[in-house]
Amino acid sequence: MRGLACVLMFQTHCYDSWLGGDARKSTFFMWSQLGGTLPAPLFLFLAGISFALMTDKLQQKGVPAGQIARTTIRRGAEIFGLGLLFRLQEFLIAWGWAPWSDLLRVDILNTIGLSMMLMGVICWLVLLSCHSQRRLALGLTAAGVGMSISLLSPLLWTTWRPSWLPWPIESYVDGVHNLGEPQAWLFPIFPWAAFAFMGLAAGFFLISNRARERGAETFVLTGAAGVALIYLARWLNTRPQIYAANDFWHTSPNFFLIRVGLLLMILSAAYFWCRWGAGQWGFSPLIQLGQTSLLVYWVHIEFVYGRLSILPKRAADIRTASFGLLAIFLSMVLLSVLRTRLKGHGAEALAWLQRPAKAS
Repeated sequence: MRGLACVLMFQTHCYDSWLGGDARKSTFFMWSQLGGTLPAPLFLFLAGISFALMTDKLQQKGVPAGQIARTTIRRGAEIFGLGLLFRLQEFLIAWGWAPWSDLLRVDILNTIGLSMMLMGVICWLVLLSCHSQRRLALGLTAAGVGMSISLLSPLLWTTWRPSWLPWPIESYVDGVHNLGEPQAWLFPIFPWAAFAFMGLAAGFFLISNRARERGAETFVLTGAAGVALIYLARWLNTRPQIYAANDFWHTSPNFFLIRVGLLLMILSAAYFWCRWGAGQWGFSPLIQLGQTSLLVYWVHIEFVYGRLSILPKRAADIRTASFGLLAIFLSMVLLSVLRTRLKGHGAEALAWLQRPAKAS
């Protein structure tokens, strides 16, 4: 699933950066950007599932709740720190024309890190207060927190905006940055962290004893639940809305449920693809990219949006941009393979590079 998120991210970024003129007004570009509404939810959702697996593993080993919280929150802080480092790198590369405020932009890595820290706190509170059926309690609490974040988002972007906060802090709540109003291209906690909590809930469901006993049936039910959520959300969207300002594409709980439904369907499809489909055929570019998703995210940005962009920005047609996308995809797969094969062999590679040349 991370590999799929990477591919969707590549196409969204490439076409957004390179297409120009009438191509930006085309149906093709519209569908490309619509596909771009999935990578961030996928990354956050999978972060939640991974968090559930890590928490449950530590719990099964008998690790105390406090130590579990310290371990998981520390991991979230590391990701958050990488997000800050990424922003510093981008600022230095763009030195001279990037505003200093770019250092404080709320990007996806920042939100993943903060979401993990928040999940660590919530799991700690649940583990302290619940001594039986902990997986169920953790899953239900995570789903409740996720829905609460989604339901509060339209308010925190409009009538309940915490505009009394300094903008660098407020931006983590509603993505306001320094522009006076929430920005749709940023990744504030509201609503984005909700996807991580829904992933956390899904993770605890998938590792429950009953889900494990049912095997493939569990993932059939997961896909069916996703379809049901989409139909429920579409029905709710036809009913009178409770919010004075309804921004469907950015803060609507109905659109949130549609995307959660899609995530559950993708999770179900990924299971069958890996168990009985193309995932069993041998080398899989998607699986490979998923193993190094942070690396390819970090690197591709500079070759798409940065000074090293392989095509002129806002100047290409669809055909040229598609060739550029193919080049980015193949180069990121190659980078991923090299990273995987060199992992753990850094000292050997360095020694090989430093060895003296033989005399002819």
